[in-house]
Amino acid sequence: MSYQLRLFEDVLAGGCRLALPALPRMIFVVHGQVTIEGGSFGDGTAWHGQGAAAIEAAPEGATCWRWDVATSGNGAAAGPGIASREKLGARLDTLPTGDLLLRGDSVAFPPGGCAYLHRHQGPGIRCLLEGGIRIDTHGRSTSYGPGGAWYESGPEPVFAQAAMDRPSRFIRVMILPRALLGKSSIAYLNEDDKAKPRAQQYQIFVDAPISLNA
Repeated sequence: MSYQLRLFEDVLAGGCRLALPALPRMIFVVHGQVTIEGGSFGDGTAWHGQGAAAIEAAPEGATCWRWDVATSGNGAAAGPGIASREKLGARLDTLPTGDLLLRGDSVAFPPGGCAYLHRHQGPGIRCLLEGGIRIDTHGRSTSYGPGGAWYESGPEPVFAQAAMDRPSRFIRVMILPRALLGKSSIAYLNEDDKAKPRAQQYQIFVDAPISLNA
C-alpha cells in the first residue's frame, strides 16, 4: 500500500468548525485560536492525533497548517467560512520499515545559520514560518520564503542555508523509525562537520508512535 504525507493550509472564519476524518496528523496554529478535542491552541502551538477530530475557530478566526498521513482522497476541507488548499503532497517511497513514529517540530536558525550536509532516517515535509532558507539537494538549490513548503526524502543528502539578515524558522513533520523516539534523526555526512557547533535550535511538538494500518 502506498502512503502519502500531505500539507494543507486551513483558514477558518470566526466560529467555524472543521470536521476531519481519522488519520495520523499534526495541526500547527499559524495564527489565531482554535479548540481541538477540548483543548485550546493559539499561535505557535500544535495538536496531534490519529482519530477523527474537529477544529473550531475562536471569534477572531484562525489559520492552521495540517499534515495528514493518508493513502488517497482529496483531503482539502470545505464548508461555509472555510478556505482550504493543499500546499504540498508527497508519496512516502522512503518510508522506514517496521514500527513508525510521527515527529513534529520546529527548526530555528539565527541569521546566517546553516545545517551542514546531512540526511535523516525518514521522509518529511517542511514549511517555512519566518525568514528565508535555501535548500540544496538532488543537485539543485531552491530558495523559500514564509509559507514555502518542501519535501525531503530522508536518505537524500541536504544542505540548508538560512537567510543572512534575519532569523529563520520552519515547521516540519517526519515519519521515522519508532526506535528514534526521543532521539535525533540527523546524520552529518562530512566528518569535519560532526564536531562543529550547531546553529539550529529545535522545539518538539509531537514525538508519538503511529500505526498506518489503524
